[in-house]
Amino acid sequence: MATKPEGSASRSGKSPASDFASLFAELKLPSLADVEPLMRAYQRNMEALAAANKVALEGAQAYAKRHMEIVQQSLSELTQTMQALAAPGSPQAKTAAQVEHMKLAYERAIGNMKELGELVQRANNEAIQLLSQRFAEAMDDIRQMVSKSEHKAP
Repeated sequence: MATKPEGSASRSGKSPASDFASLFAELKLPSLADVEPLMRAYQRNMEALAAANKVALEGAQAYAKRHMEIVQQSLSELTQTMQALAAPGSPQAKTAAQVEHMKLAYERAIGNMKELGELVQRANNEAIQLLSQRFAEAMDDIRQMVSKSEHKAP
C-alpha cells in the first residue's frame, strides 16, 4: 500500500496541515487573553513529570541495590552449602542436609522475588499517584480557565 508523501494534498485538495488548521479553527475554542495561567499549568505539569521520574528512578535504584544484596547473600550461602557437603559424613546425612538447604533456598528465593516485586510496585504506585494528582489539578485548571474566559466573553 503506497503512502502519500508528506505535504501532499488530501481529498479536499489542501495539504494535511491546512486541513488540520481549518478543523482546529472550526472548534471555536474560547480565546485565552491571558496565557500566563496556561504557562503556569504547563510548568506544574513538567514539575509533576520530573517528580514522577525521580520516584521511578529511586525505585529502580532501590531494586538494583536490593537485588545485588540478594545475589551476594545467595553466593555466600552457596559457598557455605558446598563446604558443608564437602565435609566428611555419611551419604544419608549429606542428602538430608542437601534437601534441607534446597528447601531453605527455595523459600528464600520466593521471599526475595516477592520483596523485589513489592519494591517495583511501590515505586510505580507512587509515581502514578503523583501523575494522577497533577492530572486532576490540570483538569481543574482548565475548567477555571474556560469559566473565566466565558465570563469575559461579550
